[in-house]
Amino acid sequence: MAKTYDTVVIGGGHNGLIAAAYLAKAGKSVLVLERRHILGGATVTEEVYPGFKYTTLSYVVSMLRPEIIRDLELAKYGLQIIPLASTFTPLPDGNYFCIWDEEEKTLAEVRRFSGNDADAFAEFDRLMTQLARFVKNFLNMVPPDPRSFRPRELRKFLDLGKRFQALGDNSFTFAKLMTMSAMEFLDMFFETDVIKAQMATAGIIGTCLGIRSPGTAYVLLHHYMGQVDGATTAWGIPRGGTGAVPESIAASARNLGAEIRVEAPVAKILVKGGKAAGVVLESGEEIRAKTVATSVDPHVTFIKLLDSKHVPDDFLEYIRRYKYRGSSGKVNMALDGFPTFTGLPKDMHLRAADISISPSSEFLERAYDDAKYGEFSKEPFCEVCIPTTVDPTMAPPGKHVMSVFVQYAPYELKKGLKWDEKYREAFGDAVVNAIAKYSPDLKNLILHRQTVSPYDMEQEYGLTGGNIFQGELTLEQLFMMRPAPGYAQYRMPLKNLYMCGSGAHPGGGIMGAPARLCVKEMLKDF
Repeated sequence: MAKTYDTVVIGGGHNGLIAAAYLAKAGKSVLVLERRHILGGATVTEEVYPGFKYTTLSYVVSMLRPEIIRDLELAKYGLQIIPLASTFTPLPDGNYFCIWDEEEKTLAEVRRFSGNDADAFAEFDRLMTQLARFVKNFLNMVPPDPRSFRPRELRKFLDLGKRFQALGDNSFTFAKLMTMSAMEFLDMFFETDVIKAQMATAGIIGTCLGIRSPGTAYVLLHHYMGQVDGATTAWGIPRGGTGAVPESIAASARNLGAEIRVEAPVAKILVKGGKAAGVVLESGEEIRAKTVATSVDPHVTFIKLLDSKHVPDDFLEYIRRYKYRGSSGKVNMALDGFPTFTGLPKDMHLRAADISISPSSEFLERAYDDAKYGEFSKEPFCEVCIPTTVDPTMAPPGKHVMSVFVQYAPYELKKGLKWDEKYREAFGDAVVNAIAKYSPDLKNLILHRQTVSPYDMEQEYGLTGGNIFQGELTLEQLFMMRPAPGYAQYRMPLKNLYMCGSGAHPGGGIMGAPARLCVKEMLKDF
């Protein structure tokens, strides 16, 4: 007789693996099913070109919850994250702007442009740190159910009210931040465009919005909460690329007793007696389980894997309206040597650096203008990392890997355009040209280039609409509204079906919080 698992997890990305590890740690029998030949989902490292390892979609780690690293002993299983030392922005006039991981160095850098902004920077940092700590309370809690009068749910609202009150005058600033654009919010503090432009880029990552679009100020705060080894706002490069994150989680999960299968695509969720009862693979194999946890996005879960008759019509309609609007592309390159950059001081080395092609607010807004009308940005905003500066094993000796996250590459194109090979490579050319303006020898160093469009992200990696966060991080899709009103506590309308991926609270990023919180609720139900 076939085994019945306590839980089958759909998707072997970092959230699916974290859910499996926590369930196995609690003594539950659990099976993870991954569609591709490799674990990691969007958090994956692949050798696309011989000898060179690409972080295919993701590029840095910033929000992986420290309690997950501790609970699952990820360091024991090889996870090592090297914090980024700086964010370097080359400028058209041969100058540069740089934010460092040391406050004094950053203030000195800001002071080169404006003494007023140097004074404001310290104030801004203190404010954002306080707001980030406040929002981190949300990241660590299961959202309350506003429809419930149970004492436990009412206590959650009371606790949130007390924490909000503790913000004092900054409560008004927080209210503004939730609805303002990133640029408007930064205008409250700074006068220098170069400084505001670089900082505003954190507000548009993964969104089909511009730096002046309402709601992007929260996205800025969301990324400000990055944490590596307890250092607020730190971003880091894992040794072995971002694929080292799921690899370490998978090793921990297996050691705890979880089973993991790759090349096991799920065709549908099995329903028996009005409850989720397992899955059916594309091969026809039927796998029974008491519960099903899905780490894939809401569209894939409820439109592709589940018959609509098993969920309420109003819920299904909300899922159909859920916004994805992928806007990001990725370009990975194998380089014959280390590229030079204009404006870089002789005593400054780009080791563990993030190179931001964001010279002005006008540049960023014009990049968005192209996307707004259904084309890729002719001069895109690029976040460039060269992970081989901290991990030379990702390329042959003397060679390097360049990982470029790009805005904007809209999933939905205007009439007459499609993400075919020709258009995808034209986008890749635009990205190389944008970087080459500040790196004159780059083109001569390129040995191989991989260009990933949002359409590729959907087709190959299962990200609906090519959205890296499994749904936009806009106000109407956060907290109690994610993935739908009344279903933010990880229990879906079909009994015994749970959502543990980035489509659930608190959203996307290499964070792991959705999986950890989901398992807490699952264990209560068990």
